[in-house]
Amino acid sequence: MSAGAREAAAEVAACAVADRAEGEAYVASVCFKHGPPRLTGAELEFLVHDAVDPRRAPDPDRLRRALGGHAPATLVPGGRAAPLPSGSALTLEPGGQVEISTRPHTSLRGLMTDAEADLAHVTDLLAGEGLVLGERAIDPLRPPVRILDTERYAAMQRRFAAFGPGGETMMCSTAAVQVCVDAGEAVAVPARWAAVHALGPVLLALFANSRTHTGRDTGYASARWRAVMDTEPARTDPAAAGDAVADPPARWASRVLDTPLMVRRRTAGSWDAPSRLTFADWIARRGAARHWAPPTFADLDYHLTTLFTPVRPRGHLEVRYIDAQPPGRWVDPVALLVALVRTPAVVDRVREVCAPTEGRWADAARLGLADPALHRGARAVAELGCDGLADLDLPPVLTDEIVTAVAARLDGRPRTG
Repeated sequence: MSAGAREAAAEVAACAVADRAEGEAYVASVCFKHGPPRLTGAELEFLVHDAVDPRRAPDPDRLRRALGGHAPATLVPGGRAAPLPSGSALTLEPGGQVEISTRPHTSLRGLMTDAEADLAHVTDLLAGEGLVLGERAIDPLRPPVRILDTERYAAMQRRFAAFGPGGETMMCSTAAVQVCVDAGEAVAVPARWAAVHALGPVLLALFANSRTHTGRDTGYASARWRAVMDTEPARTDPAAAGDAVADPPARWASRVLDTPLMVRRRTAGSWDAPSRLTFADWIARRGAARHWAPPTFADLDYHLTTLFTPVRPRGHLEVRYIDAQPPGRWVDPVALLVALVRTPAVVDRVREVCAPTEGRWADAARLGLADPALHRGARAVAELGCDGLADLDLPPVLTDEIVTAVAARLDGRPRTG
């Protein structure tokens, strides 16, 4: 971005949102960027453990030493984290989970090459402090402990506590594989939006990897998903996201403005927000907001970061419902999902195949592939996706590995590396 463009963006961000209509128009425009689907990205989260004693709680000082110049500002206040060698960004979740966010790539081969290089770099950095990346999507041994001391995370923890333990668990003890794909041409957005939601229950079941938490069998194939759903329904519930086939941008924009504020940024003091005050209330200066300055577009941009739906539009579509995988197997769900949205014809077929299990998120989290309908759906989308891997510019040996790994999961023999 040029200096002039940055200045123009800063001017827009500082402007007040005049009314609800202007806020909704802005959300729809920034959350759904239209154009031919070309780019793919991935966000890879991992729990971090002591190599000798995996029950030992994460230590901020060890993470600072390990990550060095890549340590994010949440860990080193005022710091500016250097990108990883292949260009990925490194961030930390509140419990010390590592997240590697790749650059967008036009080639899935390029994405996987760069992500693997950056993942290997982070693995080596952590090893220097006796730390290793976890292989599960929820901490199998430790209770949740928040180690990052920021006003945002402190306010989140207090807010979510009112809903039960799920929020703290989600923040501090879980990890996911997130796949980022273009929203597509305007005419194709409704179908792609519907397809990535319809895929949710079957891919959640297929890649469930979080049954044991704090040494106990949770009874859930994906206890991570359960923790996310137990956080705050207004900002995590998938139901209101997947049914907006006719006009996803407009429906999403309305939802965003009707979602309560999670936090209110301040220069001093806590960031706690009134429990039911929505962004629309702030624009209209209702309730406690009548004493506040009008919200700016920067405030609205920040509010967008506080929704944690299974698919979150951020210009592209950020698919967030897949459990973290062992470091060697994150490629499986990424490649499969990309193959399943590669053409309009495949997208239409996905919607047909997934129709019998659409909306069965809770069953997928609890039963996984033990549910016959979800198992049938997972097998169908696996066959559809694996058939398309040859179109994705992957090395044949990697394609064969992915097909074998997915087949093993369907047969109840998941590979771990």
